[in-house]
Amino acid sequence: MTDTTVRRYQREEDESDREPETDRERERESESDRETERERADEFVCPECGGKLESDTERGETVCGECGLVVEEDEIDRGPEWRAFDSAEKDQKSRVGAPTTKMMHDEGLSTNIGWQDKDAYGKQLSSRQRQKMQRLRTWNERFRTRDSKERNLKQALGEIDRMASALGLPENVRETASVIYRRALADDLLPGRSIEGVSTAALYAAARQAGTPRSLDEVAGVSRVGKDEIARTYRYVVRELNLEIRPADPKSYVPRFASDLELSDEAERRARQLLDSAKEAGVHSGKSPVGLAAAAVYAAALLCNEKVTQKEVSEVADISEVTIRNRYHELLEAEEGLEV
Repeated sequence: MTDTTVRRYQREEDESDREPETDRERERESESDRETERERADEFVCPECGGKLESDTERGETVCGECGLVVEEDEIDRGPEWRAFDSAEKDQKSRVGAPTTKMMHDEGLSTNIGWQDKDAYGKQLSSRQRQKMQRLRTWNERFRTRDSKERNLKQALGEIDRMASALGLPENVRETASVIYRRALADDLLPGRSIEGVSTAALYAAARQAGTPRSLDEVAGVSRVGKDEIARTYRYVVRELNLEIRPADPKSYVPRFASDLELSDEAERRARQLLDSAKEAGVHSGKSPVGLAAAAVYAAALLCNEKVTQKEVSEVADISEVTIRNRYHELLEAEEGLEV
């Protein structure tokens, strides 16, 4: 028998001796796995009645859903340190980044490199680092507006934000105006019209929809286009997008006029009464709501013995004094006619 044959027999004998040991090791591993599974299953079962355990996050306890046994207490609260009483407040406080908004062309999802040339510790950057950051800002702007539609949208939304700030309109109006402009851009309503004209018309329509209207003269005062173009574009956008916009209520202008003129609550309430009487008498039909509101504020101030001139009211409402005088007499006559 050769040496090679002897070594082969010895190797086969060694392997036959190791096989039972390997089987025993596998059995021990399977038993340990079963024990681990039983232990995990026991963690979710009540030790008293065998019921299902539930986690009470408000009290930091683990209790049995059937018998009420408290299995664990003083658990670590891994949630946020703030409380929220409704879903809106929870979304507002969540720390997952800034909320998406229609007021930005990318809805606020892209990154933004700040203009301050400072590091995280507030120290000024070196000249080489400043040049590097400037190149990064340039490339970041190019990536954020990759096509003509995004550049168009960015310019228009910037105009909406600027005009809304000048007119003192709230954030919900800006959001609505941004949505209206996006719809107009998606439906190809912009060819042949300026970006400023469509954005101004969208803001004017959004303000009327939200119940915080501004007169056409006020909107034209902060816009880069004329009054006639705004009115023409507004009618076109409303017709093409099927926007439901009710006629402006003169009473919606009263609080702003009264606040600018520093009138009392009694005068503001009296102005509302005059407008209700005019509506009941049918005087408001065909009249400008801004003129009616300004005349009602002026008449209410006189009836409440508060000193306000027609010139002051005309400057606040941006209408002529002649309009205030004409509407002022009509409002008083309408109220007297109802009283008789």
